[in-house]
Amino acid sequence: MAQSKKFISPGAWFSMMYPADWNEFEDGEGSFLFYNPNEWTGNFRISAYKGNATYAREVIRQELKDNPSAVSVRIGNMECAYSKEMFEEDGAYYTSHLWITGMGDVAFECSFTVSKGSSAAEAEAVVASLEIRKEGVKYPEEIIPVRLSEIYQINEAFEWVTNTVKEQLKKDFQGMEEDLDSMQQVIDSGTIGPKKKEAWLSFGIAICVILANEVDGLEWMTLIDGNREAPVLQNLTTGEWIDPMKLVWSKVKAGESCNLSETYKTLL
Repeated sequence: MAQSKKFISPGAWFSMMYPADWNEFEDGEGSFLFYNPNEWTGNFRISAYKGNATYAREVIRQELKDNPSAVSVRIGNMECAYSKEMFEEDGAYYTSHLWITGMGDVAFECSFTVSKGSSAAEAEAVVASLEIRKEGVKYPEEIIPVRLSEIYQINEAFEWVTNTVKEQLKKDFQGMEEDLDSMQQVIDSGTIGPKKKEAWLSFGIAICVILANEVDGLEWMTLIDGNREAPVLQNLTTGEWIDPMKLVWSKVKAGESCNLSETYKTLL
């Protein structure tokens, strides 16, 4: 795949490469949806399921048995049960391609819905790139494009800080540099206990939101490091990244004081 991005699933079950012009969008629980928002070439969906050691092989075999239109194909290293169906919606005709595949104890259901007659090559390249991440194996830390799960975390953290400032100080919170003083007042009030990790993490994320609003060239990414999956802010020019956890929570945990203005200045 010429230009591609990497996706590692929540819980780090599996990884895949997908076209650089696709983004992740909200879908049903347990399903991940990707497509190009600027020029639609199809909807790619993937769901993963875990079972016993031979689960993937059994699921593929069952699909070939139960679905009369399914055929056995190989895409890259992946054995698949492949089928397709045509359908019409609002006067337009579409083809839905379906691959049931997997390895060992993980099975995948991948679908790619395109306009009738359009190529499924983009999706086939994604299926070929699928990798199962083994339990108990220590993988190197990776920075990948920000996932929806981390976008939700960023939004929830910022909303919590916004509401906390409004409730305690009766002030608006715009996500600008001058709001650091309001955050500092909340911290100095002593209303947040030292063991409230999520609250302190939220302050760290809010600092990064302010920084991203004030400074060009920063982009949210997702850090995958062992069991830790978290949003980080990356400088697109240097590749360096800022971990919100280390801005506030790590200091509180170590019993150190937090001066948000000083912390912010070190990031500029």
